[in-house]
Amino acid sequence: MVRLSLDIEVTSHNLTYSIPRTKYLEQMEMSTVEQTEMSTVEQTEQTEMSTNPEAEKKKENKKGLRGTPAQATTRLLLHLWDLGGSKQEVKRKDLSDTVKLNNERSGDYTDIFKTLETDGTIKKTKKARIEYVFLTEQGLQVLDSGIKSADFEFDGSLVRAKDVKAVLNWIRERSSVAKVLDPGADAGQTGENAIASYETFESVVLEVYDKLNQDYNLDDLVPIYRIRREIGDSVSRSQFNEWLLEMQAKDILQLQGGSLPDSDPSQIEDSITTELSGLRCYAKRL
Repeated sequence: MVRLSLDIEVTSHNLTYSIPRTKYLEQMEMSTVEQTEMSTVEQTEQTEMSTNPEAEKKKENKKGLRGTPAQATTRLLLHLWDLGGSKQEVKRKDLSDTVKLNNERSGDYTDIFKTLETDGTIKKTKKARIEYVFLTEQGLQVLDSGIKSADFEFDGSLVRAKDVKAVLNWIRERSSVAKVLDPGADAGQTGENAIASYETFESVVLEVYDKLNQDYNLDDLVPIYRIRREIGDSVSRSQFNEWLLEMQAKDILQLQGGSLPDSDPSQIEDSITTELSGLRCYAKRL
């Protein structure tokens, strides 16, 4: 029970306390001031959040796709390529785990996967309930355009080492191929433009194969002499023969016989002849 008089008497648990009226009013006034100050602080914090994007970002720390869908698509294709997806199938889970950024989930890329599959940019298969994806020739072109786009960039607050490494691998690979495919390149200079390893040779041959097959509608049978001439003096004739046969042994290419349309002796000479299988004029990608 509280009675206001000259003093304030407060009864609690059968005990009566007497508080001077002026003291009671001072306490009430201080309580009101504190509440007002707290309200002002909260309003100030809310104002800072609304005017400071970084503060808002830290507060929300929201989940979901980082950047634009186009940027996410390019990152996905880049990591698929870097995992070897243009030469062999890659587990979708492995790709998702690699491409995901902080606060992203695998489900954030579901629509992107569907779009890429519908467009023919990637191919999806399932084996024993495990999904695999493969980067098509069209996918390589989409990736190349995506990386060259002025809109492509990494999240400034999170640039991972594996993202940078994938881009560097792509640049080195394309640079090596460009030296072979560029008609303006000096093919007679074998020093800087020489193909020094089987791995580089395999990549260049597949690039040349796909380019010739697409540009001239060769129905997946590309004349070996045309591949040799596209590569030029970047590799010796004997090394070309050895490495191309190695690609056949690894079931990457199948070398087939047959006759050449012009029966030009130079074309036959630039094909491959072995003691066991004889003349092989065409290459077919497996």
